[in-house]
Amino acid sequence: MREKIVQTAGRTQLGEFAPMFAHLNDDVLFGEVWNEEAIDTKTKCIVTLVALMASGITDSSLQYHLLNAKNHGVTQAEAAAIITHAAMYVGWPKGWAAFRLAKEVWSETAPAATEKDRYQDSVFFPIGGPNTAFAQYFTGQSYLAPVSTAQVPIFNVTFEPGCRNHWHVHKASSGGGQMLVCVGGRGYYQEWGKAPVEMTPGTVINIPAGVKHWHGAAPDSWFSHLAIEVAGEETGNEWLEPVSDADYEKLN
Repeated sequence: MREKIVQTAGRTQLGEFAPMFAHLNDDVLFGEVWNEEAIDTKTKCIVTLVALMASGITDSSLQYHLLNAKNHGVTQAEAAAIITHAAMYVGWPKGWAAFRLAKEVWSETAPAATEKDRYQDSVFFPIGGPNTAFAQYFTGQSYLAPVSTAQVPIFNVTFEPGCRNHWHVHKASSGGGQMLVCVGGRGYYQEWGKAPVEMTPGTVINIPAGVKHWHGAAPDSWFSHLAIEVAGEETGNEWLEPVSDADYEKLN
């Protein structure tokens, strides 16, 4: 199965200022066009490099797509041949400009894809930015990405290996609670007084209001789940103590 291309730059940089442009960039250009299967991703990378060169785009956009090409199998020798060939048709100065960026991307000092980047490439939903608003209730680093903020609030929560949230309770006078749907990696959910439940992609957890619990990544794996808020009255969260290291270290 071909690796899914996921892009979040539109919403990250322009989500509030230009939501339509952000949607077209993330959902249409990268969500649909880049994932169309008539030609492979490496070929699309090469077509994009030539198109940007021909348009005179030799800024960070070209740099991004040079790195994307490298990450999808375009070698230094192939990149040099592509730029040289394209320069014969689109202009010699554009070739020089492209080579200045390509040398940085294919040099030994060019930054390699991070562990977070590699994990993002393996999951469909965006990881989002650091979960700073709730950082005090987590042990380790987590990330938060809104999936839906209308009708039913849905957020993709991602945990680095070893990260977990504190024990907590979803409060409600009626209804309420939360659903978790694992969409990547491996993690755990545990209710107070019960054994931990392993979560892998496709695992669904239903959490009634009033149940003390925690959830987070396995010690050796990234982990992402959709958090779906269940409608109720007078809802809220009560955050409690952290999961002890002794209890967490019992997990596999």
